[in-house]
Amino acid sequence: MNIIDSFTRIRLIAGTTFLEAVRQKFFNSLLLISIALVGSSTFFQQFDFGTGELKFITDFGFGALFFFGSILSITATTQLFFNEMENRTALTMLAKPVYKLEFLAGKFLGAHLLMLCFTLVITLVLSGILYLREMALLERLGDELILNGSLIRYGDVFLFGFLQWMKFGILAAITLFVASFSNTNLYTIVVSFFILLICQLQYIARDTYSVMEAGLERILVLGLSLIFPNFQLFNIGDQLVFDAEKTPALITVLQIVGYGVIYTLAFVLLAQVNFRRREI
Repeated sequence: MNIIDSFTRIRLIAGTTFLEAVRQKFFNSLLLISIALVGSSTFFQQFDFGTGELKFITDFGFGALFFFGSILSITATTQLFFNEMENRTALTMLAKPVYKLEFLAGKFLGAHLLMLCFTLVITLVLSGILYLREMALLERLGDELILNGSLIRYGDVFLFGFLQWMKFGILAAITLFVASFSNTNLYTIVVSFFILLICQLQYIARDTYSVMEAGLERILVLGLSLIFPNFQLFNIGDQLVFDAEKTPALITVLQIVGYGVIYTLAFVLLAQVNFRRREI
């Protein structure tokens, strides 16, 4: 396998997948709904919340990003994979000198690029709303806030968006893994959402493990906590944006990124193992 040719094929598949995804009505509809929902947080400007208003808008925006981003990551990845199966274009593509790993890698990168666009747009909208409200608050409340400088660290807003994008990457890889042995869209979506729930509640398993006595149950809990990624590690929005004293060190952020990359690669490779055995 020529590495340069392989990367070229992956790039072409990823580009085609991305263009196919952005043309889908589902993506555009979900993006517009997300923008509208984040924008609706400005409704609360009529209440005099002071700096608490910015906290609400930030939490609201981060919540919308995660909620709609998770739906898009699972649904888009599933549709993009099964469209190839149902239309038999995967068979045509794999009949050419395209390896199954290249096919899966291209599909994943196309879906991940789609999530990058979604995350970037929502983060830009949220930052714009926060900036407008911050300027209004500084003008209204005056010198006591100006002395403290900017109320929000906007670079950290984008850092949080980047971490969410990393989490969406893991979720897309998990969905691709489920799709590799599934026969229907519905089964893939349901199982992927179930795994998402497990990943969100992963911290419970880790807390349980820390207080359990040695034994089989402790080993099982440890196994589950290692198989499924802990998505709570990526939820550090409040620390990043508002609490300068609790801002994670660079090494911590890099560890989170490395954690995400490891799980993403692991699930893509597991998908490849299943997909190799699958008859198309």
